[in-house]
Amino acid sequence: MALENDTQAPDFDLPNQYGEHVRLSDFHGKRPVALVFFPLAFSSTCTTELCTLRDNLALFQQNGIELIGVSVDSKATLRGFADAEGYDFTLLSDFWPHGEVAKEYGVFLEQKGFATRATFLIDVDGIIRASFITAPGEARDIAEYRAAVQEILPVPAVV
Repeated sequence: MALENDTQAPDFDLPNQYGEHVRLSDFHGKRPVALVFFPLAFSSTCTTELCTLRDNLALFQQNGIELIGVSVDSKATLRGFADAEGYDFTLLSDFWPHGEVAKEYGVFLEQKGFATRATFLIDVDGIIRASFITAPGEARDIAEYRAAVQEILPVPAVV
C-alpha cells in the first residue's frame, strides 16, 4: 500500500544518472520535491510521461520544486535515457537493492519487478502533501501534477 499524504517521506540515498548520490534529506529545509516513480526507461508510456515532464519543467522550476524520477533501471541505462530524450532533471537508480526505495514508498510491484507509476509531492519538511498513482499502462496527466503542485505551495499571507 502506497504511503499516504501528511506522512513523513522515507529518506533514501540513490545514485543519479551520473553516479552522484542524492538523498531526499538533501532538500529538507531548502525546496519541495516531486518524486516520480516510473517502471522502466525506454518503454513507450514511460518515455511519453517523462517527455511531458521535460516539456513542462517550468511548472516545477518556477515553483522551486526539485523534479526527480526514480526507476529500477541502472544508472547507465538512466544516463542513456536522459541523454536520448534531453531530460534536464534528475533520474535516480533504485537498482540495488532492487526496488528498495519503491518498496519503502509502497509502490513496488513484486510480480513485475518494478515500481508502478506513482508521484509524491514532498514539502520542505519531508512530509508528503500530495500523491497520485495510475493503473498499470496508464500515463499520468500533467493536470494531476498542476493540482499536486498547488498542494505544496505556501499559502499567501492575508493582509
